[in-house]
Formats: sequence, structure tokens, C-alpha cells
Amino acid sequence: MSTIDRRALLLGCGSAVIAAPVAAAAFAVEPLPRDREPSRDLLALINAHETTYEAFGKAIQAMDGNNRDHDKASRAEEKALLAVCTYSAISDGDRRTKAQYLLKIAARGELDLAEHMQALLHSEMAKV
Repeated sequence: MSTIDRRALLLGCGSAVIAAPVAAAAFAVEPLPRDREPSRDLLALINAHETTYEAFGKAIQAMDGNNRDHDKASRAEEKALLAVCTYSAISDGDRRTKAQYLLKIAARGELDLAEHMQALLHSEMAKV
């Protein structure tokens, strides 16, 4: 059995060896990078929820017998949280960011409505 070393192969093939890497490089496909950054849409929903949550906290502190502002702020916060729950996270960055954010909300005991769970489950079905 004869052994072919790299030097003999290079000398024997001449320019074909030089052209081969160039041709291979022309057809090389870079692997697609995994999307690890959250989308602007998800970040906007999270920001909106944080803003409405802050406004809701201020409405509670400023409660002077007027429940109307409190109720309005509560509904706005709930709507913003449902929007985050409903968001269909497709990329790795979106899934990770959504999960981390909602775990933080759940740790505060505020992810407790049946609508939250339904929205989360529906958002998962939207990916299929």
C-alpha cells in the first residue's frame, strides 16, 4: 500500500490544488448565528409593563379615597402584563428574556390570574 504525503499531492496536482480551496470557499455556507438578543417588540412590551407597574404603584401610594385612578392603573398594568404573556417568543433571545422577566413577576406573586396562564399557553401554540 503506497502512502501519499501532502507534498507529493501538492506537486502532482499543480494548480488544481490551489483552485480547490478557492472553489470550496465560494460555496462555503456560514452557520446562521443563533438569535440571542431579544427583539425590539418584546423589549417594548416589557418596558410598557414596567412603566404601567410603576404607575400602578404610585396610584396605590397616592390613594386618597379615590379608587378610580387606582382601578384605571390596575387595568393598564394587567393589560400590559397580558401583552407580555401573549407575545409569541420565537428566537432564543426572546424566549430567554420573556422567561426571565415573567419569572421575576411570578416571584413577586403577580402572575396569578387564569388569563396569564391562558395567554402563556396560547403564545406557545402560536409557534407550532
